[in-house]
Amino acid sequence: MRALVLAGGEGSRLRPLTHTQAKQLIPIAGQPILFHALDAVAEAGITEVGIVLGQTGAEVRAAVGDGSRWNLHVTYIEQEAPLGIAHAVMTSADFVRGEPFLLYLGDNVLLEGVQRFVRTFEASRPDAAILLAHVPDPSQLGVVVLEGERVVRLVEKPQEFVSELALVGVYLFDDSILDACATLTPSGRGEYEITEAIQWLVDTGKTVRAEMVEGYWKDTGRPDDLLEANRMLLQTRAPSIDGTIDAATHVEGTVVVGAGTTVKASRLIGPLVVGPGCEISGSTIGPDVSIEQGCTVVDSAIRDSIVMEGCSVRGVSALSGSVLGRNVDVSHVDGRGGHRLVVGDQSRVEVD
Repeated sequence: MRALVLAGGEGSRLRPLTHTQAKQLIPIAGQPILFHALDAVAEAGITEVGIVLGQTGAEVRAAVGDGSRWNLHVTYIEQEAPLGIAHAVMTSADFVRGEPFLLYLGDNVLLEGVQRFVRTFEASRPDAAILLAHVPDPSQLGVVVLEGERVVRLVEKPQEFVSELALVGVYLFDDSILDACATLTPSGRGEYEITEAIQWLVDTGKTVRAEMVEGYWKDTGRPDDLLEANRMLLQTRAPSIDGTIDAATHVEGTVVVGAGTTVKASRLIGPLVVGPGCEISGSTIGPDVSIEQGCTVVDSAIRDSIVMEGCSVRGVSALSGSVLGRNVDVSHVDGRGGHRLVVGDQSRVEVD
């Protein structure tokens, strides 16, 4: 079995963060979203991986390399434009043809991984298998109608309620999906829809198996989704203190502190990850905070936030529910009140 991981989407719902970086490389719980997907692929025992790239392809290539970090062999596949999931499959036909493949949307977080899903597919060998989750608002997702355990209808982003069962961004296919994709024309939103391809499989008598997700899943399409996924994945981290923490600092809960980081006269509340090479002083950090490498936090309080590499936060009395892009400088003037920020790379913010 091979895996096809999609890393070419533009991330329009995550702007301004995605004006200057690939959405799949936004860090949550201490590593890029895409890396969590590759962890899951490797855990399932798959070693041959195709990564579909878009306009941020150079950045993804630089981050992933040859895949040896995960003991994977990576093939990069260029998609001419973001024309839909089924278009990405068609673009990758030469890579996937000849054996079953796992299709994984690289901006999805699946806490349980995909090992169980893959093993069930291998045991029963349907033509396709889809993962589903109950969601309160399915209007922005592909949804599925079941009769018993049988898939009968799929609709992409329905304008009216069809079902509360949403497609999770993880699928398993054999070569019949290539035949299905070949029948498609662009939808009303100009994309080749994977839901239409799976509907073709259903309509032509192919076996499409549906399985429910066990545990947490999130499509990280918006800032609030990033923060929710960050909270969940932080809970899976094991405590590790590789930096230097002085005697005046209080640590509680599960805390990770990277090598070369110094913490002085502060309070660290887990779950919390502080990357390498940071300087923290006179501050309260956590819970539910991920701080990437090379950041400085002075006389500030941060909770429920993602702070990307190279940021400086000084004199901010209450930063919460925030996502700071790379090399952002945030300073507070009078120390009153609290703030929620979503700020793109290389920004400077003074709030009072």
